[in-house]
Amino acid sequence: MSAVSTANAPHYIWGQQCDGWHLLQGDDLSVIEERMPPGAAEVRHRHARARQFFYVLEGEALLELDGVAHRLGANQGLHVPPGAAHQMRNDSAGEVRFIVVSSPKSHGDREVADG
Repeated sequence: MSAVSTANAPHYIWGQQCDGWHLLQGDDLSVIEERMPPGAAEVRHRHARARQFFYVLEGEALLELDGVAHRLGANQGLHVPPGAAHQMRNDSAGEVRFIVVSSPKSHGDREVADG
């Protein structure tokens, strides 16, 4: 076992030129670092089983959770319970980097949420 970082973790691109790095890929626990450029947003969605925690490392993000907008700056986070509709957005002028912790993993447990 060795230390993991964005330099050696599996990388993927999603949405509007956003980056993700799988820092930990377990069925019971997932840890992903993500980067969103200005103006980017994920599709509003929910997870039936996965509980998530979003934690901002750099920049400022808007995390909408069940219709309530939460502005998160660096060193701030928010819990998203299973079944809660949510959307992470970067409506700032700068890049946002954040961590998403999911238990169990959220991949394959996602459905688009209306609104």
